[in-house]
Amino acid sequence: MARQLRAEQTRATIITAAADLFDRHGYESTSLSDIVEHAHVTKGALYFHFAAKEDLAHAIMELQSRASRQLARETEGRGLASLEALMRITFGLARLSVEGPILRAGLRLATGGVPVKPPLRHPFAEWTDIVTSRLLGAVKEADVHPDIDVDAVAHFLVSSFVGTRVVGRAQEPVARQPRRLAEMWHIVIRGLVPVTRRARYLSLAARLEREAGLA
Repeated sequence: MARQLRAEQTRATIITAAADLFDRHGYESTSLSDIVEHAHVTKGALYFHFAAKEDLAHAIMELQSRASRQLARETEGRGLASLEALMRITFGLARLSVEGPILRAGLRLATGGVPVKPPLRHPFAEWTDIVTSRLLGAVKEADVHPDIDVDAVAHFLVSSFVGTRVVGRAQEPVARQPRRLAEMWHIVIRGLVPVTRRARYLSLAARLEREAGLA
């Protein structure tokens, strides 16, 4: 049991080290030797868990997918309005990006042309499905204008969410991500939400920004 625990801890250390380097330097510019040095492990330990750098990238993207699905499940179990649930999912992803490199690296891998191995889905397709489902619910709950093109709005929201991090990576610290996300939601709320319900969701965006920033 102790040996298994050590092996799991070593695997997690390697993944975290790789994620940090992929996030900061990119997939192509990071070598396995860089990861070994950054993780403070031997090459033998790395190859015991991962046969190639691509396997490490896949493991990171798998963890990113698991986190996204977990956030979606958590909001489903709380009886939240669909639009609030969607906002909480996005801020939850922002909070996890601030806390550690896994989601940041997963996003950089997804935007850097690294292939996604089946049965894992591309994160953007997975996020689009989550957003589409919540938008359909928000329309039924009258929190969003009924005449919106749900597919177009879902594509726009995923693109905007990804863009806040892609642009921010080169220009500002990751701790700024909740602020950028709140700015995105302020624009979206004013465009999608009926006037009588806007105050509630603008206030929610401000509160979720504070909570994510304290993570």
